[in-house]
Amino acid sequence: MSRSFFFILLTFVFIAIDWYVWQALRVVIRSSSPGVQRSVAWLYWGFTAITLSAYILIQLLPPDIFGRTTRNFVFSGIAIPYFAKLFAVLFLLVDDIRRLAQWAVSLFVPPAADPSADPSVSRIPRSEFMSQAALVAGGSLFGTFVFGIVSGAHDYRIRRVKVPLKNLPAAFHGMRIAQLSDIHSGSFFNKTAVKGGVEMLLNEKPDMVFFTGDLVNDRAEEVKDYIEVFGKVKAPLGVYSVLGNHDYGDYANWSSQAAKRENLQDLMKAHAAMDWRLMLDENLPIRVDGEEIGLIGIQNWGAGGFAKYGNLAKAYQGADKYPVKLLLSHDPSHWTAQVRPQFKDIDVAFAGHTHGMQFGVEVGGIKWSPVQYRYEQWAGLYQQEDQFLYVNRGFGYIGYPGRVGILPEITIIELVKA
Repeated sequence: MSRSFFFILLTFVFIAIDWYVWQALRVVIRSSSPGVQRSVAWLYWGFTAITLSAYILIQLLPPDIFGRTTRNFVFSGIAIPYFAKLFAVLFLLVDDIRRLAQWAVSLFVPPAADPSADPSVSRIPRSEFMSQAALVAGGSLFGTFVFGIVSGAHDYRIRRVKVPLKNLPAAFHGMRIAQLSDIHSGSFFNKTAVKGGVEMLLNEKPDMVFFTGDLVNDRAEEVKDYIEVFGKVKAPLGVYSVLGNHDYGDYANWSSQAAKRENLQDLMKAHAAMDWRLMLDENLPIRVDGEEIGLIGIQNWGAGGFAKYGNLAKAYQGADKYPVKLLLSHDPSHWTAQVRPQFKDIDVAFAGHTHGMQFGVEVGGIKWSPVQYRYEQWAGLYQQEDQFLYVNRGFGYIGYPGRVGILPEITIIELVKA
């Protein structure tokens, strides 16, 4: 299917959705005054025209004419209204199917008069009720996604987790590790709020900090304005980082492979400028009071079509001497696909990548997100036998510039002797 054909097809789909929702809105306002009906029509179709024009314009303009943040907001301004309208359409389809069935039955069975019906009692026809329900559902979803941008994008939460390890040296009992992941600095639109999140981490006074990848969306230049902000992330035992799938520039258009390689080198320099020890398929000791544990860090390795730059066998070489081994690996699918089957003495893996899809529910004991149908481990602590995996929900966001239900996370992990 050509890009032009898909563009035309999607445009007609959007118009059909707009028209379908308008029929429901007409039913709801039909008893209003002519002035109210005209005002509602102007508001609805005016907003629709702006949204549809933005979609058409962004298809016709060069892709790099806007910055990443602007593009995210433009795409969200298009996607959120149509996603909300599509949700409303689902309600309307239920009612239309019911009415179609009712009409089909009436062709063969004439409706009987109801002698108990009281004509003095006012009732909302079922079609009007479903129209109202559809508009409320769509409007609620629209409001939820807008609130997710205004509030959820930077509503940082500190999650505290204890991980018991059998072979943990006594000197490391009670060690506190702060984990950040998926900063995606190119998506930020509120620097003050980001600074507040960094202050929250620093107030925890962790012994060590891990960053598990995706510092940028595509290009190293995105982090330029945030080097000073994240450069303040310090810890007595150091800050250690790895690369995520977005850090390699695989999703951007480059003039040449040399330009892409230069971009990756610039990103590595950004880690160094922040005094983050970037680990590239290697291991090193963490020493406290004459005792040590091992830290392993690999480049991105992801199942299901994601890039496999990392080499865990290379990174592991010489690490068997450590009584406890901690692994930084961006993609949680790596744990099931390679870590557990081949490296059963890696005690704890730290990952990110999923963002919890930036959408879901976490209330009480309920934890749900559509991303769980793609990733078995997608948020929080997981254990298989004596091995643990922690998946951070991410500090930033990409695409949709907000979060609904699955809020940005700063993890404080405490290692304890089992």
